[in-house]
Order: sequence, then C-alpha cells, then structure tokens
Amino acid sequence: MLFRNRFLFLLALAALLAFLSLSLQFLHLIPVNPIKEDGLNPKSRKRIMPDLLTEPPAIDPVYEARVYCNIPTIAERSMEGYAPHYFKLVSVQVLIRHGDRYPLYAIPKTKRPDIDCTLLPNRKPSHPQLEAFIKHMSKGSTAQMDGTLSSLPRYPSHSLCEMGELTQTGVVQHLRNGQLLREIYINKHKLLLNDWTAKQLYLETTGKSRTLQSALALLYTFLPDFDWKKINMRHQWSTIFCSGSCDCPMRNHYLEEEQRRQYSLRVKNNDLERIYVDMAKIVGIPTRQLRASNPIDSLLCYFCHNVSFPCTKTGCIGMEHFKVIKRHQLEDERERQEKKLYFLYALLATHPLLNQTVNRLQRIAEGKKEEIFVLHSAHDVTLSPVLSALGITEARFPRFAARLVFELWQDGKRPKEHFIRILYNGADVTFQTSFCKDYYKRSSKPMCPLEKFVSFVKRDMFLVFNSTSYYDACRRRPL
Repeated sequence: MLFRNRFLFLLALAALLAFLSLSLQFLHLIPVNPIKEDGLNPKSRKRIMPDLLTEPPAIDPVYEARVYCNIPTIAERSMEGYAPHYFKLVSVQVLIRHGDRYPLYAIPKTKRPDIDCTLLPNRKPSHPQLEAFIKHMSKGSTAQMDGTLSSLPRYPSHSLCEMGELTQTGVVQHLRNGQLLREIYINKHKLLLNDWTAKQLYLETTGKSRTLQSALALLYTFLPDFDWKKINMRHQWSTIFCSGSCDCPMRNHYLEEEQRRQYSLRVKNNDLERIYVDMAKIVGIPTRQLRASNPIDSLLCYFCHNVSFPCTKTGCIGMEHFKVIKRHQLEDERERQEKKLYFLYALLATHPLLNQTVNRLQRIAEGKKEEIFVLHSAHDVTLSPVLSALGITEARFPRFAARLVFELWQDGKRPKEHFIRILYNGADVTFQTSFCKDYYKRSSKPMCPLEKFVSFVKRDMFLVFNSTSYYDACRRRPL
C-alpha cells in the first residue's frame, strides 16, 4: 500500500514538473530552441513555439482585401513614440497615402458604384470631430496654398462621387490618424506646443484633391490648434516627390523592365485569363478592353463599401471573379520582391525624397528648430517604392490611409548622439531596413543611429549600381 501511494505521488510530481516546464517555455522564462525571428517588433520578435515544417500559408485574397480597405472600426494599436525614458523626441516626418477613394477607372457598360461623397456626421463611418472639421474647412481662405492647390476643394462634397474623389471613409481614416499621432507626439512628447509656428511645419501634397483633403484631415486632429494662417501647403508635381531631381534615365529603364515582368506573369496566369474572358462576356465587351479598364480598382471599391458587384442582363460579376484577380495581384507583389527589378527602380525613384529627409534630420540634429514636423501626402506609388528601397520587404502594399513615420530621437545621456525609428502603420520596422539589420544584432538599443541612415542614403543606395552618386547611378547602364 505504501509503495502504491509513493508511486502515485511521484507520478503526480512528474506531471506537475512537466506542466511547469512547458509553461515557463511559453512565458519565455527559460530558452526554447530553435527560436526564429518574424522581423516585426524588435523587442518582441521571438515566436513562442518553433516553426513547423509546413508550406507557407495560402494567400487569402478576401482577408488581404479587407486589410487594404482599412475600414475604421476599432481603435488601432501603434508603437509610435516608444523610447527609453532618457531619450527626447526632436522630429517626426510622416509620409501618408490618401484615404479611401472612389475608383479611378470604371468597368465599361456597368453602373458605377452608388457612393455618396458628401460628409454626414450621422453616417457611418464617422468621427467625433467630423462636424467641426467640415465647418473649419469652409473657412480656409487664409491658408497659403501653392499653385493649383488653392483651387481644390478642402473636403469632398459630391452626392455621387467623382472619379478618384476622397470618400467620407477616407476623411475619417485620416481624422483617426491625426488623433492617434496627436496623443503620442503632442500630448505625450510635446513635439509642438500651443504657440507653434508655421516654420515648425513642412507640408507637401500632390495636386490631387484626395491628397490635399487627406492632409488637412490629419492636420486638423493632430495640431494643438488648427490655424489656417499657419498652414502653408506646398505643391509637389511628381508622385515620387523627386522635386528638382527627376531626370533619371535608368529609373525609367528599370520601371519598363518591371512592367515587362508584370505582363509576363499575367499572360502565364490561365485562371486570370479565364476570369477576364468570363467578365467580358457578362458586360459585353472584348476581353482586351475589359483588361485595360483595370477592373480590380473598381471592384475593390464595391468590396470596401459593401456594395454588390455590378450585374448586366447577361449575368453578374461575383466574388469568384474578384478573388482570382486579387489573388493574382498578391502573387505579382510576391514575385516583384523576388525578381528585384522593382527594387532597382525604387532605389532611384526614392533617392530624392529620402535625401531631403536625411538632410532635414541632420539639420535638426545640429540644433535647428524649423520643420520639426513634416507631412508628405501622397499615393501608393509613392509609399511602395520607399518601403522597397528601405529594404522593408515584409510590408504589405500600402493600404488606404497608410502611414510611414520617421522619428528622430536625441540621447539624453549623450546629447550629440541621435537615433531614428521607422514605423509603418504603427509597427516598428526599423530593424527590417537593410541598413540597420546588422546593428540590431550587436546593440541593445531599440533604435538605429542616424548616421546609419545617412550613410545609406548618401552612399550605400548606389553600390548595387556600381556608382557613387545619384547622378552617376541614373546614367550607368548595367553590365
């Protein structure tokens, strides 16, 4: 009997120890091997359990489309503004994509999506400051607007959206962006005080109403006090923000090569061609004409606004059509990362903008107090090459109202030392960048030295072209 009780006791003790061991592994109190990194948050990168030897997960086009829509529903978590307590935030530079918009293209012989672009605070999605925003935008005559920007409307107002027009969803997305950034950078870090001046801002947008309106929506909820007299909005004519450095023949060469790659992938996709043929029969046009109308742009609008896909007397465009086209789009993005043609284009396309960014950060690190908050309001074709050039290959294609943030921090213990953090849609991607991956392995600091970013932009961006300058890289033919 005694032996039996002792045996049961030892068995129970062994089970308890096994349970505690597994629990400690899950809590990371003892090491687990192997451990891999997922490349996102530098302070919480380790997976709880090792990877299994399985195939990568299949692409879910519906899920990815929902992410792209970025419907404002729940409060968003973000890692902006995080640093050791002795660091001081001295500058923030933000690059945004405009918010949700009406399609740029229409599917021929179908009814356009019935979407109202007037702003109604009692219609979802809404924002507590939407009504005040509307009233304030109607009083914007004292703002300084470059060139044609002064003739653009300050907010969308058509009962049936015009092509490419910002929707109420798009306005709300950036009201939320501005509010989130205000809580972090204004309320917590006091980047701008109540007596802020126009010289502390640098604001720039392309000449589209959707980018201007997106910028104004973000600024309205971000600034300590939105004062039209202090708003000086500059007009950027180029969607890649190359300003006076746009002459780059090799950039155009790599873009043409990338477009050939896209075409080659498309013609090899039999499922995609079958879907295009079927859709063309439904709407009664040649397949080539349907393909040229870029139907995914219009279908995403139907999807994001929960509107039924269009029908004709012959039939209806359905979810299966949408999923096949969206899946191809995702596969194209994956191949684009592998082939590197887009990467070469991106390096040359984004150098002028990144060079401006670095020069501004250097001036602020030297003690200048001007242009400490920068906002560039742009497009997917602006953000996408910037992400690629920085080496952030795991990033999704820019969703509506995407934001890329560059933070500049001063070390309070060593005031001459400055560091940057880079965040994409609230996620810290600093150590996904090509110029700071190795630094993270050798340092415990959750930031990247500013000089690493400077060296990348001023020198390392050109190494792949066997060049030492932007001018030379733009003209040197590959061997």
